[in-house]
Amino acid sequence: MFYEDKNKRWFNMQYKKINEFEVGERIDGFFLIKSVDCKTTNSNNKKYLDFTLCDKTGEINAKLWEYSENEESVYNPNSIIKVRGTILSWQNNLQLKIEKMRNITEEDQVNIEEFVPSAPYKADFMYGEVLKYIDNMKNEDIKNIVFTIIEENKEKLMHYPAAKKNHHSIRAGLLFHIMTMLKTAEKLCEIYTFLNKDLLYAGVILHDMAKIEEMNANEYGIVDEYTVKGQLLGHITQGIKNVELVGKELGADEEIIMLLQHMILSHHYEPEYGSPVKPMIAEAEILHYLDIIDARMYDMKKLMGDTKPGEFSERLWSLENRRIYKPNKEL
Repeated sequence: MFYEDKNKRWFNMQYKKINEFEVGERIDGFFLIKSVDCKTTNSNNKKYLDFTLCDKTGEINAKLWEYSENEESVYNPNSIIKVRGTILSWQNNLQLKIEKMRNITEEDQVNIEEFVPSAPYKADFMYGEVLKYIDNMKNEDIKNIVFTIIEENKEKLMHYPAAKKNHHSIRAGLLFHIMTMLKTAEKLCEIYTFLNKDLLYAGVILHDMAKIEEMNANEYGIVDEYTVKGQLLGHITQGIKNVELVGKELGADEEIIMLLQHMILSHHYEPEYGSPVKPMIAEAEILHYLDIIDARMYDMKKLMGDTKPGEFSERLWSLENRRIYKPNKEL
């Protein structure tokens, strides 16, 4: 696509993702505003707008040096804008110098999933997959409790992440986390045939469900802050409370309610991570390790994607500050 500049010279504008940007390129595209601040230069006290823009591949710092004061309130976080500018290098990092920008209009056809990291499957598909496991549950009390809770949270499950910064901190990440854990749990049940599938699958679906109440996330799956309830109670405490309320309302067996609560209560395993008790039933033990496996495989896959062959990744706190090596050749 070609555009004409003020000097009547033509140049080629390319729609590229952030991870494809190179110094010296002139770009034109749509981006999500992750943050925006009005700042002042140290040299001449000149005001400018400082942005963090993102798409599903990453983020970049951007600056609008020339603007009118009424524009300070025009551009807001978590909104999509169209930008034209040049890619520069600043302190060994890429930076976008904005030449022209505007908020999107109804005529702009944009897909939310293009602007934020999202689960690799559509939310409707993942929700349907989870429902299959619930439909196959034989214990009516477990089935009714799980179905009631997941249906109550369906709308938010379609976009909620599983965390603000850690594993599955992507749009519909919580639903993706649940679905992949269920599929792994199903395979393990083929080996450890003594496990109660209903109880294990219920634990997988419910263990992080109260994160929806723990965090404030918008339709883009971006968490701006933790809720008061989230900070004072946390998702484990709130999760066992919800099971208690729903179970009592449905007239479920008290031991069933207690076992489901134990699954949630013990899945972090250690007191310093929020679990006051360790697993005391086999299904709770497996749930803990399913959670660990899924979180670490997610983090390792992400690191591998961000690392060049034959090199080590950056250190990641959630992997005990380890660096991951990406083989130089495909094996």
